[in-house]
Amino acid sequence: MPVFRLDDRLVFPPVHLAEDGLLALGGDLRPERLLLGYTQGIFPWYAENLPILWHSPDPRMVMTTRELTVQRSLKKAIRRQPYELKMDTAFEDVLAGCGTVPRPGQAGTWLIPEMIDAYTKLHRLGFAHSIEAWDGDTLVGGLYGVSLGGAFFGESMFARAPDASKIAFTACARQLAAWNIGLIDCQVHTEHLARFGAYEVPRLRYMELLKPALDEPTKRGTWTFELDLDAFAAGGGDSTPPDGTA
Repeated sequence: MPVFRLDDRLVFPPVHLAEDGLLALGGDLRPERLLLGYTQGIFPWYAENLPILWHSPDPRMVMTTRELTVQRSLKKAIRRQPYELKMDTAFEDVLAGCGTVPRPGQAGTWLIPEMIDAYTKLHRLGFAHSIEAWDGDTLVGGLYGVSLGGAFFGESMFARAPDASKIAFTACARQLAAWNIGLIDCQVHTEHLARFGAYEVPRLRYMELLKPALDEPTKRGTWTFELDLDAFAAGGGDSTPPDGTA
């Protein structure tokens, strides 16, 4: 199958034409194109000295926020409350952290300056968000992604301290569930996300899951935790205390 070259028009070819996940190249990273891509199951992923590469993997790694699995060792770590958890207070610093950790099988970083600039613009528009783990005044881990309707498109995470990104991700998933954001797009398979309950589905099934999620209202703007984080910690990653009281 061919790889399509994009121009200035805000259009993408149908995702079923993607060959080994790669659908198109070129175009730009303006917010309108990025958001259109996410609504059609497409995201950018490329490195320096390459044209913009647009992907739609088959199979697709997904999870539902209400089916989050928290391993016993992580529950113990959460109960110790080693970090303060925040949202959207250091988006660019989270991107910088994620940019220092290459993805498996990829030389260098995919978070090149053009990507950082593009997602920072999405953040300022209220569509991209960071979830952060802090040790005092030091950012020690976190993740970021894009939110549209009832879907959260996870992009990357990093950790500079034990379990920092895992705890941030667990709290993120619990908060998303409380906001009725039920679908997390994990893009491609990793053992790390599989331990949280993520699983692979055919691309067609992913598109079937995405459609109703996008019919939900988008929680746009600056995010803050509305979750009871003390109860979350006491429950080892649950959003209510062990006795079930609110």
